[in-house]
Amino acid sequence: MMLAAALLLMGAQLPQDGYITMDGKTFAPEDLREKAEWTFARFHYDLGFQFGRYGFQRWAADWPKADRQFILGVRRLSRVQTRSTEHIVDANSDELYEWPWIYVEDPGAWSISEDQAARLREFLMRGGFMMIDDSHGDAEWQVALAGLRMILPGRPIEDLPDSDEIFHIAYDLDDRVQVPGTRYVWGRWSYTPDSATPKWRAIRDAKGRILVAICHNSDVGDAWEWADSSAYPEHPASVAYRIGVNYILYGMTH
Repeated sequence: MMLAAALLLMGAQLPQDGYITMDGKTFAPEDLREKAEWTFARFHYDLGFQFGRYGFQRWAADWPKADRQFILGVRRLSRVQTRSTEHIVDANSDELYEWPWIYVEDPGAWSISEDQAARLREFLMRGGFMMIDDSHGDAEWQVALAGLRMILPGRPIEDLPDSDEIFHIAYDLDDRVQVPGTRYVWGRWSYTPDSATPKWRAIRDAKGRILVAICHNSDVGDAWEWADSSAYPEHPASVAYRIGVNYILYGMTH
């Protein structure tokens, strides 16, 4: 934990999945190949045509700092045995089945093929859990929704009430404020009417288990990434960490 914290403070870069670069040298952390109860698995999806031409891989927004800084929080706030670095899972790989909890950044930019949707459906039906984060407004929601309909056709998407178990499994989260991205905190963007209200949504299986937890009109990953900055507000950062811990524990126990 101390090593990971030191690397974050030194602004370490990630040249390849799970590896660390410091002082011009690349190496693997000691626990890279060790089994752990939980690993931060980030989903590497294909970009939709309207985004790909800009070159920015939106699945990787906030990566790797958000992942690793959240990992530090999980180690501090829970007893879950956690690997010190994240793992990237490609949409076209059956390796997906090896990582039962997966994080999807900004599905408002994804493009899901039929094969990829079938793989994700199988992953979820086998007991997997998917956290979706950082889509904003109606246009991005429609892109995210198109992919979700391919993955889980016919399954309803619900707005979760305050009383839902997932908000009380470790922390009681009746006050789920909007978790802003830095583009809103630092004044570069303003919320539009269709992005101003946070939506905490989910898709369940036939037995009621949440398969997909959706944070729409919030940017939980940005809060993880910037929680160490005095310029980022403390309360939404705390909510973001608690949301993440609750989602991990729910996914591991249901």
